Amino acid sequence: MADMDDQLLWIHGTYVAPDQGQYFDTFNPATGEKICRVAEAGQSDVDKAVASASKGQAEWAAMSGAERGRVLVKTAQLLREHCDALARLESLDGGKPIAETPEADVGSAADCLEFFGGQAASLHGEYQSVPGGFFYTRPEPVGICAGIGAWNYPIQIAAWKSAPALAAGNAMLFKPAELTPLTALKLAELYQQAGLPDGVFNVIQGMADTGKMLTAHPGIAKISLTGEVGTGKAVMRAAADSLKSVTLELGGKSPLIIFDDADLDNAVSAAMLGNFYTQGQICTNSTRVFVHESIREAFVQKLVARTQKLKLGDPLSPDTDVGPMVSADHMAGVLGYIDKGKQEGGKVLTGGGRATNPGLENGNFVEPTIFDNLDDTMTIVREEIFGPVLSLLAFSSEQEVLERANASEFGLAGGVFTKDIQRAHRVAEKMDAGIVWINQYNLTPVEMPFGGFKQSGIGKENSRRAFEHYTRLKTVYVAEGDVDAPY
Repeated sequence: MADMDDQLLWIHGTYVAPDQGQYFDTFNPATGEKICRVAEAGQSDVDKAVASASKGQAEWAAMSGAERGRVLVKTAQLLREHCDALARLESLDGGKPIAETPEADVGSAADCLEFFGGQAASLHGEYQSVPGGFFYTRPEPVGICAGIGAWNYPIQIAAWKSAPALAAGNAMLFKPAELTPLTALKLAELYQQAGLPDGVFNVIQGMADTGKMLTAHPGIAKISLTGEVGTGKAVMRAAADSLKSVTLELGGKSPLIIFDDADLDNAVSAAMLGNFYTQGQICTNSTRVFVHESIREAFVQKLVARTQKLKLGDPLSPDTDVGPMVSADHMAGVLGYIDKGKQEGGKVLTGGGRATNPGLENGNFVEPTIFDNLDDTMTIVREEIFGPVLSLLAFSSEQEVLERANASEFGLAGGVFTKDIQRAHRVAEKMDAGIVWINQYNLTPVEMPFGGFKQSGIGKENSRRAFEHYTRLKTVYVAEGDVDAPY
């Protein structure tokens, strides 16, 4: 797939070149080689896309929920039919191992579209009788939505944002992250094949300036961003000028609490999934692993032994466990955090640097790294690294570990491992996080609401809760008597 043709913008059901003729390059993070050029949208392109979306949304909203649902379900079927090619493209563009992308990326996107396709006909209001008449409510589409995606799960996030929006009768302009811009265009093609009217899903590629154009555009009613905290705050400030609705799925520094009665093998599996899957580039990752002091030695022994068996390599190789960081700049940032951890007194149990094995020299590979001898004030324990770096922390009591786990500006997710079901629910209740897993980690079925507290974001994605962010509720009062006027 190297040496691809230029990738253009997708507006009103067709590929179009950018008005200003600007392009940017996208690279293979495993080799550093250029994959292709990608069109960069300017203001006139955004304006065209909004005008297109306005036309398409009027047609789309006039269709029944069942009709809209059939288009989404058909798109899910097409995703599964093209799974191999899409998964390969995702691995090429983002560096994710091909062992992950068919299920975690393409399969997850298909599940999302299928779920919301099934829900599209079920949107309804309520009726209530009151003195003098009755009222009813109507959930109506907000109009044109903008989705701004992150680079770690490109096609999944495109589906997570567009599926509920479209199911509710909206149109969406989607801007993929500039580091992983390719698969959203393929989703647009499949939407069209499934019967989606032109303009209902447009793909606007570009850098941060393009995102700012979407946020500021008066024709866009809602913004949904997945990204880092600083970007989320900027989007929220900009959206305030036009009172756009905003949902934000931002960063995390999530705790995984492992009690002394936990199943050690399962707990180790969860800690590895929560730190090394997708090279640690997952917002919900359990990067603070709190282990009860009585089992700490046994846990660490198993964790290090299994981590050292992970294979770094070509993302397109089926036996690769860990691929590269998404870019050279991001790799440099992760390595900077590793150096900072060493400087502040952390002890590296395994990993701790750039991987330069034969065949990896030109890629952005970082060794899966485990730090010990840490305290809660250290930089790598407090700040989101977004790489394969696990911080080990010991604890002695439930109250103590909860206080430490909650002492973070983030509140995206958390996990607890214990065989004591009462303790599990108690800890889940007291954990200050939007998602808590009990004896599991990082499973995100589309039926489950997804979103965090505090600096980790606003609103929920997935589940029927997502409709709350893609509809506006109209109330209609119907009188059953005369108007009683006092004058």
